[in-house]
Amino acid sequence: MEHHPSSHTASSSGSRQADQIPVDLLAKIDEAVTHYPVSKRSASLPLLHLWQNHFGFIDDSGVNWIAKRLDLEPINILELVTFYPWFRQQAPGKTIIRVCRTLSCAMAGSYELREKFCNSVGIDPAADHHHGLPTSSDGKYSIEFVECLASCGSAPVCLINDDLHEDVTEADVPKILNQYS
Repeated sequence: MEHHPSSHTASSSGSRQADQIPVDLLAKIDEAVTHYPVSKRSASLPLLHLWQNHFGFIDDSGVNWIAKRLDLEPINILELVTFYPWFRQQAPGKTIIRVCRTLSCAMAGSYELREKFCNSVGIDPAADHHHGLPTSSDGKYSIEFVECLASCGSAPVCLINDDLHEDVTEADVPKILNQYS
């Protein structure tokens, strides 16, 4: 489960993630690195996951801190952050709406459903949001397509934070958003 910081815009307020590393995160990082005695570089992805799960995204200070911790250059970490679509460089919204787009859901209307969610919270459904989730201007909602939420018989489905919603229609969108406002 992801931790979402109460401050949606940690990097825009001037604070750096690397200045806010809690002791428990440091312990997890130190423990993860021990699993890679031959090459600390191999710990890059596990550390990025730990970082993002704690902070919600990976800012430049995080990239630099992880690189230093693993005796690497920042570009070695940044190339991973920019290659893998799971990693984010901007804070997500407080509520993350994941709409399934695999065949069953697509045929049942998930593309129209995502568009309805986007339009309802003020996100341009066609905008390119490279390495950041499309997020509403108030920071309340982020919306993304995902592959298979394993509930094909009740398509279309959405995962909203950790809650699975099945047989979702466009008419359900206002009620669902109200649950998470």
